[in-house]
Amino acid sequence: MTESFRRSGEYEYPQGHGPQSAYPEQQQHTSSPVNPEWPPPPAYEPAQPAVAAGGGHDGHGGGDGTAVLAEVPAQPGPKRRAKGPLVLLAAVAIVAAAIGGGTAYGIQELTGKDTAVSSSSTSTNVVPSSAKGTVAGVVAAVNPSIVEINATSNAGESTGSGVIITSDGQIITNNHVISGASSIKVTTSDGKSYTAQVVGTDSKKDLALLKLQGASGLKAATLGNSDGLQVGDQVVAIGSPEGLSDTVTSGIISALNRDVTVPTDENQQQGGGGRWPFAFGGRQFNGDTGSSTTTYKAIQTDASLNPGNSGGALIDMNGNVIGINSAMYSASSDSTSSSAGSVGLGFAIPINTVKSDLATLRSGSQS
Repeated sequence: MTESFRRSGEYEYPQGHGPQSAYPEQQQHTSSPVNPEWPPPPAYEPAQPAVAAGGGHDGHGGGDGTAVLAEVPAQPGPKRRAKGPLVLLAAVAIVAAAIGGGTAYGIQELTGKDTAVSSSSTSTNVVPSSAKGTVAGVVAAVNPSIVEINATSNAGESTGSGVIITSDGQIITNNHVISGASSIKVTTSDGKSYTAQVVGTDSKKDLALLKLQGASGLKAATLGNSDGLQVGDQVVAIGSPEGLSDTVTSGIISALNRDVTVPTDENQQQGGGGRWPFAFGGRQFNGDTGSSTTTYKAIQTDASLNPGNSGGALIDMNGNVIGINSAMYSASSDSTSSSAGSVGLGFAIPINTVKSDLATLRSGSQS
């Protein structure tokens, strides 16, 4: 945080009022036998008569707490407003900012690589300073933490995405991506394939936690703070739409706290054309959500999302994952229709919702 301080200039007393005493409070002692313009003599004879400089709040001390000696003029001249306290306040603000930045850096450095890395705000910089604020910089920093998920069930095979949150292979994704799956295969950005097991699920929040078998040394994503988001913030989405791994799109946050309703019954988990059904604003999209549903507050984005993006990351421009992409509206399942494709209406589960649910998912809860 940058503090702005206006430095005091030099001010003279208004004309007609004349010079003021160096110790105005002593003018109240009218019974003093000495001239009230001057202080009483000290108990000892100083080498030089002393007056206060630096401007303490009572006019008797320096701004830094040190008395400064100066010659007393023959006639009191115009006083100058002190600059000392303002310089001190500016220094304090600078020190406070340095301490704050150092603390954030220290916390990030002390965070173990085998646990999910979390930041206290979206200002944590995962992207190198040379590429800060660029989509390419975000992709280079975060793409190694995004995986493609292929789930096989009795109904067939579905493709989704996931986010690595620990170096030993814990993966966050949507529950609807792996619901009912008999086997799950996960492919990392470097092309390595792993078999994954379901650790825990939460259908009411549409979240699932997977664990890769035999994985180590993976790059965990940095989880940001979705409470600090604002409409208009730039974001990047990474996932595997239609099985096209490492696909990147970008846009902005177009709305916050949208009430999105999704099915919890795995028999309703896939709409027409493999699309994920959801309800919003009293209307249903991508098929019927059924009678067993749940509603959560979502981040709305115009970054292009398509089937297969589910479970992937929505990322801020500092490289923090601030949401898990979960639902997107497609006007038509007919690829030949002029209305087919992304229409800039996608939704993501806020990352703070994910973080608050991690302990439950890690406990093995299946709900």
